Amino acid sequence: MPCKLEELFSLQEKLNDFVFAKQDLRDKNGNVLTMEALRSQAQNGEPLGPNTEVNQWLRKYLEALTDESKELGEELLWKWWSKDKLDMQNIKIEIVDQLHFWLSLAITAGMDAEKVFDIYMQKNKVNIERQNASYSKETKNESDNKGID
Repeated sequence: MPCKLEELFSLQEKLNDFVFAKQDLRDKNGNVLTMEALRSQAQNGEPLGPNTEVNQWLRKYLEALTDESKELGEELLWKWWSKDKLDMQNIKIEIVDQLHFWLSLAITAGMDAEKVFDIYMQKNKVNIERQNASYSKETKNESDNKGID
């Protein structure tokens, strides 16, 4: 049985391919767009410019993720004088909506569950090292991210 993260990646890829076909979204060659085509383009090792399908779809998925983040923000309470209560059911839905677009971003960038896990583990180590080194604006340096792949 695949791990849960692998299953989410698979389900998201199938959902996106379904939407591409249903909406008749096509690539630059006139073929129905697929996540596999985007992933292949991202992984082929060639530099990707602003007019590539990968860049265009990363932008679209980021816009969608940003919008879902705004929707989540609208659910959160900020009026400390208010008697309102959190709608935790809808908050959970907005978080999962974010996950849909986050997964789409990862797939479009050529990542799978294993790659996400690997990069997460490397970045987590960097973050711990930064905290142990009293990370601040003055000490911020992206060189520690350069070795992550």
